[in-house]
Amino acid sequence: MMMGAGVGSDQARITADRVGKWFGEVIAVNNCTLSVGSGVVGLLGANGAGKSTLFKMLAGLIEPSHGEVRVFGGKLRDQVGWFRRVGFCPESDALPDWMTGREFLSLMLRLMGYDKAEVTRRVDYWLDRFELKDAANRRCGGYSKGMRQKLKLAQALAHDPDVVFLDEPLNGMDPVSRKQSIDLVRELGRAGRTVLVSSHILPEVESMTSQIILIDRGKVLAEGSVAEIRDKIPEHPTTVALESPDPRALAAFLIGREHVAGVQVDGTGKVVVRTDHAVMFYRALPRWILDNQLAVDEILTLDDSLEAVFQYLTER
Repeated sequence: MMMGAGVGSDQARITADRVGKWFGEVIAVNNCTLSVGSGVVGLLGANGAGKSTLFKMLAGLIEPSHGEVRVFGGKLRDQVGWFRRVGFCPESDALPDWMTGREFLSLMLRLMGYDKAEVTRRVDYWLDRFELKDAANRRCGGYSKGMRQKLKLAQALAHDPDVVFLDEPLNGMDPVSRKQSIDLVRELGRAGRTVLVSSHILPEVESMTSQIILIDRGKVLAEGSVAEIRDKIPEHPTTVALESPDPRALAAFLIGREHVAGVQVDGTGKVVVRTDHAVMFYRALPRWILDNQLAVDEILTLDDSLEAVFQYLTER
């Protein structure tokens, strides 16, 4: 299934064909196949699920034990200049404590081939964007965890990469910095970049994108939008609550409709609908309301969150 902005197979930027990685007898990633286009895609899984290992293979930092990764239509191992097109923010922290924030960013950009004037321009921009200008000339060893995280993000983005890998990017950040970083990720997605965000904290990814890849014990469980994945779990129909001034009339209309598996009016007067195809139900509902003069004040989806989807899939 293609991920990101509903692109077709001819627009895939990164594809993995049955890639796997093992370290001795430990299988970190097992036979993963996926395809990623533009936009923001969340890679979700518990700690130890294989997210970081998969990220490193897709970014070209480690070789798969088997399978193949392709980027922009060519084999990753043949892409000599790939490092110029990719930004990587690792989960681990290995900043050089003896360098200042400005020196570190400048070095990263010089390694990309930029001249002195362009390096200065970009360093100033990203230090300002992450509110690090006042700390620019302090050694990284004196930075807080949140400041170090922001500096790692800055180095991943400063050279304007086409593809960005962010492995647990919000670790250690205060609430304001988290909000600013989430907004930045969404901005990059809207600009047409490919952004893969890894996290074990479901609400963080949910705030950035609805396009996700779920990984558990080294295997890809599902990929697509939350609603699309939710519809592929037939043993758990999606539950939707509708608030209406005339709940009985609304319930009577919905009984037996296409994509409606069950209807009831609960103790608070809400019409609770179970649907086996939420995507189609949501598309049909506005037309039903308008064509039949039905009154609906609010629509509440009760169990199509990332948390619910991940729980249902791992239960399997």
